[in-house]
Amino acid sequence: MSLPHVALVGSGAMGAGMGHRLLEAGHPLSVYNRSPAKAASLVEAGARAATSPQAAADTPIVLLSLSDESAVEQVLFEAMLPELRRGTVVVDTTTTSPLYARMAATRLSAAGIARVEACVLGNPAMARSGGLRIFTAGEHDEVEAAGGLLGALGQDIRYLGSAGAAATMKLAFNLLLGVQTVGFTEAISYGVSAGLDRDLLIDVIANSGFSSPVLAFRAAFMRERCYEPAAFKARLMEKDLRLAANDAMARGIYLPLTEGAGDLMADAVAAGLGDQDAAVISELPKRRLGESLPPKNGATR
Repeated sequence: MSLPHVALVGSGAMGAGMGHRLLEAGHPLSVYNRSPAKAASLVEAGARAATSPQAAADTPIVLLSLSDESAVEQVLFEAMLPELRRGTVVVDTTTTSPLYARMAATRLSAAGIARVEACVLGNPAMARSGGLRIFTAGEHDEVEAAGGLLGALGQDIRYLGSAGAAATMKLAFNLLLGVQTVGFTEAISYGVSAGLDRDLLIDVIANSGFSSPVLAFRAAFMRERCYEPAAFKARLMEKDLRLAANDAMARGIYLPLTEGAGDLMADAVAAGLGDQDAAVISELPKRRLGESLPPKNGATR
């Protein structure tokens, strides 16, 4: 039985990895990216290039891998939605706030479109190999209907419930990743300031019981002092930390470590390093006692 045609919208590092995986699994694939060069490797591998979001709207499944809510608004709701057929399934892997996820599901449902919330954990290599962890949410039967596609992309797929639940889980994970990354860089800064060798310090921590797989992954960037191509861009890490902090604040919960980690990622973005891996914060100038902090942006206290 032939596999359904999928339109991949967004072919950044994670999107491209998922696209290659779908091609290898036998799915016919169309691909649209606002920067066409990022779709070139998929087109070379056999995908059909879509010249506009509207041109990618004629498939039964649309797989979104976009950077933020603004991109979803522009690409999905403004450009694609008028062209989507009733019954189309939109599998959205974009990391958004839980509130936005719920609103998006309601808007698509009103147009007869199913939205499967599919928040992924992993890196681009895992996306290409089909080794992602995927948290899903939405109407249970709609999520079940997308099971074949999700099974091609991930090895651990968990259904969490109604719209917004997967977004919450994803932000909880990214919150922890951001805080760990900041803690690691502060440990390095402290040790180096006291005279310890930087490379030795990174290696010892990364290979200790105090490390974790994600910190060991960041340590590779720090050891080489090369942060491109990014596995998780600093600007996207800042965005996710702000989403988590603001969502918690809306329920009366203050997350000071998340706020602080977001501020450091914002410093990296302000320094022009936003498209480099989040580990690049280890290269930021260290503040001294008495130095004023930069003004905050994003989360409100």
